Amino acid sequence: MAVLSPSSPDDVLAALQWAAGEGTPVEILGHGSKRGIGWPVQAQHALDLSGLTGITLYEPAELVLSARAGTPLADIEALLAQNRQQFAFEPMDHGPLLGGSEGRGTIGGALAANLSGPRRLTAGAARDHILGVQAVSGRGEAFKAGGRVVKNVTGYDLSKLMAGSWGTLAVATDVTFKVLPAAETETTLALRGQLDEDAAAAMALAMGSSAEVSAAAHLPEGIGRRLAGDLGGDPATILRVEGFGPSVAYRIETLKTLLGAAGPLEELPAGRSRALWRDVRDCKPFADGGEKPVWRISMAPSQAHRMVMALRMQAAVDAFYDWQGGLVWLRMEAGDAEADIVRGLVRQFGGGHATLVRASADIRARLPVFEPQPPALAALAARVKEQFDPKGILNPGRMG
Repeated sequence: MAVLSPSSPDDVLAALQWAAGEGTPVEILGHGSKRGIGWPVQAQHALDLSGLTGITLYEPAELVLSARAGTPLADIEALLAQNRQQFAFEPMDHGPLLGGSEGRGTIGGALAANLSGPRRLTAGAARDHILGVQAVSGRGEAFKAGGRVVKNVTGYDLSKLMAGSWGTLAVATDVTFKVLPAAETETTLALRGQLDEDAAAAMALAMGSSAEVSAAAHLPEGIGRRLAGDLGGDPATILRVEGFGPSVAYRIETLKTLLGAAGPLEELPAGRSRALWRDVRDCKPFADGGEKPVWRISMAPSQAHRMVMALRMQAAVDAFYDWQGGLVWLRMEAGDAEADIVRGLVRQFGGGHATLVRASADIRARLPVFEPQPPALAALAARVKEQFDPKGILNPGRMG
C-alpha cells in the first residue's frame, strides 16, 4: 500500500485532488486506533493524517478549542486538564479493546466516529459539541463550515454531518470543539447485588431524581473485578455524581436515601471513581487482547436487560450496561458473532443499533458491521454521499 503523509491542509487538498482526478480510492487514517471497526477498506493508497497535528486555537475563557485533525486526543485532554476543562462528551479510547495501545486516538477520529462515553445521556456525543470544521471532500474541494468559520452552505449542517461518517464523506483537516469546565470532584455510589432487571429500575430511579447523576452503569456478576479499583465479583450498579464538593456530598446522601432499601451501598472517592469510569468508557472488561466478537448495542434502557436475558438462552454471552442500561456491551464467548440472533432480538425488544465493534477479519468481511439502514434512510445517505464523494474514493467499503 502506498502511503501519502500530508503535513498541512494544503497537502491534503493536493492529495485528494490527485485521487479524485485519477479516480483512485484512498483509506483515511489517523493513528489507526479504530481501523479494525467496519469492513476492510478497498484501497491501494492510504492518506495518513498522523503528521497533521497541532492546536491552532485555544481560548479557555471562550470555551473553544481548534486543532489539526491528526492531533492526539490525549495531548488535547492533557492541555484541557491544565486549565480545569474537558470534552464533556467523554470520548472513548478504542485502542485497548481492539488490541492496540492507549492514547492513540485523534481529534479528527473522534468526530469521524462520533465518539462518546458514559456522560452521553447528559452531555451528548461529539456531534453535539462540534462547532466548526475545515475539510476536503471526495471531489477534491476544500470547504469550511460552522462555528468560527463561514456559514454553512448546501443546506446541510456540515459539521454535524461529518460526525459518524467514518471518513466516507470528506477528510477533516481542522476541527473546532466546544469545551466545558471540568468538575471540581466526583463520587460514585455503588449499589451491590442487583440483578439486571432490578438494576435497570434503580438506575431509572436515580437518573430521574434531583441528584443530577451524570452517569449510570450496571456491572453484572464478575465484571467488576476486571475494572480499575476491583469492585469484586458481585454485581454492582454504579452512579456517578460530579460537581462542587458540598453539592456532590449532598446529592450522594440523596441517592443513599432513595436507594438505601435496595441493597448495600459503597462510596467510591474521586480518584477511584475516575479510574472506574475510564474503564467503563473504554470497555476494559472485554479488552483482553483476543478476537471474541464484541457488540455495542444502543436501545431503550427498559428493554436492554430483557434482550440480554433472551440472548443468554441462545448463545454464550458476557455483558455489561452503560447509559442507564441503554448501551449494552456484549462479548460472544463461543467466538461466533451470531449476528442474526443479536439483531433479531434487538428488533424484537423495541429496536436499536447493533455495531460489531470487534471481530476477526474473516467475520467482519462477511457480516454487516454497522446496523443496516432502512431503505429510505439508505437512499438519503446515498444521495449525500453522491454530493460529497461521487467517485467513491474515500474509505470505500468501510461502511458496507
